[in-house]
Amino acid sequence: MLYDHLAGRWLVSQLQFNSNFTQNEQCVAISTTSDATGSYNRYEFDFGANFPDYPKFGVWPDGYYNSINVFPGNSFAGAEACAFDRNAMLVGAQAGMICFQQAPSIASLLPSDLDGSTLPPAGEPNFFVNLADSTHLNLFKFHADFKNPANSTFTGPTLISVAAYSETCARAITVACIPEPNLGEKVDGLSDRLMFRLAYRNFGDHESLVANHTVKGGALAGVRWYEIRDPNGSPNVYQQATLVDPSTNFWLGSIAMDNAGNIFLGFSASSHSLFPSLYAVGHASTDPLGVMSGPLVLFNGSGAQFSSFKRWGDYSSMSVDPTDDCTFWYTNEYYATTSSFNWRTRIAAFKFDSCKGHGR
Repeated sequence: MLYDHLAGRWLVSQLQFNSNFTQNEQCVAISTTSDATGSYNRYEFDFGANFPDYPKFGVWPDGYYNSINVFPGNSFAGAEACAFDRNAMLVGAQAGMICFQQAPSIASLLPSDLDGSTLPPAGEPNFFVNLADSTHLNLFKFHADFKNPANSTFTGPTLISVAAYSETCARAITVACIPEPNLGEKVDGLSDRLMFRLAYRNFGDHESLVANHTVKGGALAGVRWYEIRDPNGSPNVYQQATLVDPSTNFWLGSIAMDNAGNIFLGFSASSHSLFPSLYAVGHASTDPLGVMSGPLVLFNGSGAQFSSFKRWGDYSSMSVDPTDDCTFWYTNEYYATTSSFNWRTRIAAFKFDSCKGHGR
């Protein structure tokens, strides 16, 4: 679920499929007002026999951008980048979809999601980023033309150099390696992909993207974060760091930036003695580059997960309230008691005193 602050509308999505995954749809609903409990215009986009797994959305002035991992049957065909006709969907009209299928070597793309009231420069494409290798990110540019779809382009990748890192878990063995206390199973690290959101902001004198992913470090897992500048010119890492602790695993983060350039990063924390909990750290715009303060304990979990599912909070989200462009809202999951697939959701809000409430 995303809020399109430019239009004052809510976007809700849900996958739909039959029992053998031969008929798959991405369902998208756009609210008709700013009331999330009101009426919606509903759309069903057909992906045929291709299962559109792990969908991620981003709001952009010219479209709603979406990334999926495509599975025809039991095979992986690669990531696919799609754009939905935002202007049509806002008025409940028939809406088109433009997609670019990638090779199997490209997986788990993340579209940029606009924060602030200052729009990207006119005609600027949406940015898609994923992990390229242990020292690079891939950046792609998606220009969607809904009047003449044949003129649409998806270009890249441009390689962005980053500090070397290793994945938390070896995918050839398992992606579930993050420990919990007794009776709890090991849960997924998912360190092979960026975590939602890829937050974009235009400050006027520069444009920034902030992103994060789980890496090997500390007890076992830490969170690597980046601020990428000049994405439509010569994209470069303006600052980066890895958040680790010698006895606690930090993983599955979500990151955003306010109108003053302050950053909050929320994430899950767990160990053999700590039930999965919600933490956050902050970077003030006046701090030295790459420095985060904290962690702030948002909520201590009181139970572990045990089941064969192994997934954890990779659908957590950090966003900025458009009413003041300063307040951060963070959602993530936790367990109140040790149980199987019985998670709950916690919501936290915080802000930097230095941020002044105004749109940007």
